Amino acid sequence: MPEYPDLKDRVVIITGGANGIGKAMVRAFDRQGARVHFCDLDARAGAALMRELGTSGSFRRVNLLSESEIRKWIGGVAKREKGIGVLINNAAIDTRMPLAESTVQFWDHLFANNLRACFLTARETAPWMTAGGSIINFTSITIHGGPVNMSAYVATKGGILGFTRSLARELGPRRIRVNTISPGWIMTERQLRMYVTPAVKRLIRRSQCIPDLLQPEDIAELALFLASHASRAITGQEILADRGWEYA
Repeated sequence: MPEYPDLKDRVVIITGGANGIGKAMVRAFDRQGARVHFCDLDARAGAALMRELGTSGSFRRVNLLSESEIRKWIGGVAKREKGIGVLINNAAIDTRMPLAESTVQFWDHLFANNLRACFLTARETAPWMTAGGSIINFTSITIHGGPVNMSAYVATKGGILGFTRSLARELGPRRIRVNTISPGWIMTERQLRMYVTPAVKRLIRRSQCIPDLLQPEDIAELALFLASHASRAITGQEILADRGWEYA
């Protein structure tokens, strides 16, 4: 893994950091010597990861549907650390449902989890960032392929992309960068358990320019780059990390 000296002692906040891509990012930033503070609803997994790392950061169970919990968590970290260098909005849910079965409650729930939470964490973090700060939001390659039964999820991810581009313009004068990562099909424990059959693996290999299956660590390394000053010329961008998926 490449080393980014400017990430040492950098204060990094990661949502959804106890499992999957989030877990890989927590580990990656910890190895860089960053002060990693992450949240998740899975308190057991979060506590286990903290024991594994022995990091100088912290874990907290936070319900991202709650504005007050977000404010208290981020405000507490920022005051204790006297600022925040990096925010990574990783947490999301990807419940699938046909349009005919979708309710207003289902639609609103996805938007609250995936888009509103992203807005709230950015709003609470930005005042604590100085020049060189980096916000990394997560979208999805589904906004390009538009799979069926995922219209609500895809809409939330499209909203995050628009939010990213506008926020980059708004925070740019303060020298704060905002970008988004759109991962391809990542071999997280959840995906392997629920969706990735042998037939799906064959589909993935056919659809990607490079047939190797994507791992959470691949995305974590990209997040390190976007958080580091090495990417100081990049803002307002969507980075597709999909090994060249074919969107025909």
